[in-house]
Amino acid sequence: MNWINNVVRPKIRSFLTTKRDVPDDLWRKCPETGQMVFTKDLVANQYVFPGSDYHERMTAPQRLQHLFGGNNFAVIPNPTVTIDPLKFRDAKRYTDRLKEAKAKTELDDAVVIAEGDLDGTNVVAAVQDFQFMAGSLGMAAGEAVIAGMEHALSKNAPFILFTASGGARMQEGIMSLMQMPRTTIAVQRLRDARLPYIVVLTDPTTGGVTASYAMLGDIQIAEPGALICFAGPRVIQQTIREQLPEGFQRAEYLRDHGMVDLVVHRHKLRQTLARLVRVLMAPANEALGKPSKGSGKPARNLNGKAYGANGGDAPKDHMKVAMARAERHGNGTSERPVNSPKGASASPVVIEPEPVDDAERFDPAKRDGALKGQQQSVKIASAETEKPSSKT
Repeated sequence: MNWINNVVRPKIRSFLTTKRDVPDDLWRKCPETGQMVFTKDLVANQYVFPGSDYHERMTAPQRLQHLFGGNNFAVIPNPTVTIDPLKFRDAKRYTDRLKEAKAKTELDDAVVIAEGDLDGTNVVAAVQDFQFMAGSLGMAAGEAVIAGMEHALSKNAPFILFTASGGARMQEGIMSLMQMPRTTIAVQRLRDARLPYIVVLTDPTTGGVTASYAMLGDIQIAEPGALICFAGPRVIQQTIREQLPEGFQRAEYLRDHGMVDLVVHRHKLRQTLARLVRVLMAPANEALGKPSKGSGKPARNLNGKAYGANGGDAPKDHMKVAMARAERHGNGTSERPVNSPKGASASPVVIEPEPVDDAERFDPAKRDGALKGQQQSVKIASAETEKPSSKT
């Protein structure tokens, strides 16, 4: 009788009624402005609300597809670890919570590792998924981060990490906290191998993740409006009983106070990461004899003018530097590129900084003089306005 209930009756009901069921996820509401956006339009806009530029959280598969431009990547299996070593139980068993999270996200744990091509450069990336138990750091997540860094070492590839976490996983106790020093040691191994380690801080990145590998990147990038902290603003405000400044612990606030290097919009994130990886890996690729993307074209500096190393017109200062370095090479001394592995031969190609004229350089004396002149003019103007008008 199941076919009657499952097939015949719904068909008859559809003929007799004109009401159609509306999917639950047809529209999305912006948390900041309340703007209603068609879900398909939000997905096409990389989960950024067009009116407010609010960056909605992305899952790990969505983040990897955005980074590598589709399915141009291979997922690396996570190492197996002991499940529930402390036999933890609160309102539910920890094993039951893990089963629910795995069924909801279809992931093994909060961290997904992948290897793929990013604009011509082989890259290893790891993504924390906040939907898996708030992206908390446990034994499996820590092992996954370490495995991703070790895979980057074996491939001599840069490592990019997207963080989104509520901190250490309380159900694993001290076993979770031990992942903080272990991941820090893995970061140091990347640094010893002179491989780039780029961290992209997404909303939210808090707790023990912020206190360990999330803030150890060579370059720290954050998405707009991301909450980045150890203890949240509500806890701090209740502790010190003072009003916190506007935008406290947000990406823009941390950038202005020196904890974050860049705040990059999601639409420009892939291009920014590709450019950083290409620049940071250029010395190592030249030392190993690998052609970099765009080889054969003149090297360009930040303002787009060709110079120096690959046949461009080098300024006089650059020629002096090149001649001095050539003399040192001729005298038997060698300079190994920053990102080249130990034992690699020295590369004669050196990327020099763009020369800046003295008139364009920042001079504190000029700034102080200009400020004094402005203050003096303000005083004169105020004195003139305060003079009593003469009687005619």
